[in-house]
Amino acid sequence: MPSFDVVSEADMIEVKNAVEQTNKEITTRFDFKGSSAKVEQKEAELTAFADSDFQLSQVRDVLINKMSKRKVDVRFLDEGKIEKIGGDKVKQVIKVKNGIETEDAKKIVKVIKDSKMKVQASIQGESVRVTGAKRDDLQAAMQMLRKDVPDMPLEFNNFRD
Repeated sequence: MPSFDVVSEADMIEVKNAVEQTNKEITTRFDFKGSSAKVEQKEAELTAFADSDFQLSQVRDVLINKMSKRKVDVRFLDEGKIEKIGGDKVKQVIKVKNGIETEDAKKIVKVIKDSKMKVQASIQGESVRVTGAKRDDLQAAMQMLRKDVPDMPLEFNNFRD
């Protein structure tokens, strides 16, 4: 029976490349001369450091620009609160979301069931498996999910015929 998985995973290699390009641009920009602005990455957690709130917003803008150029969807980023660290310096933790949360998975399953298409959806951990009798039904389900769930960066993989 044909099936595919609906997942939400960022390409961590491209995220790492975007962080490196961001740090390279920050070191060469005139408005960051002499500042301690940088972005660090630990697994799926990015930490942006800067000397002021304004500089932190500039660092975030550069990071988002580099990510979008590397085709990493910025909807993967979950920005935390801005924290003050020693002196005037500030930092912000930005988490890179991977996997579909349970309530979002339930929303995807509900959208598929409400569409009255001839496909079934089931939650498989951090992904949703969609099965159907025909390949055309599955492709129509993909199109419908792209249109009806715009707030999540969805990818479709593991397509089996």
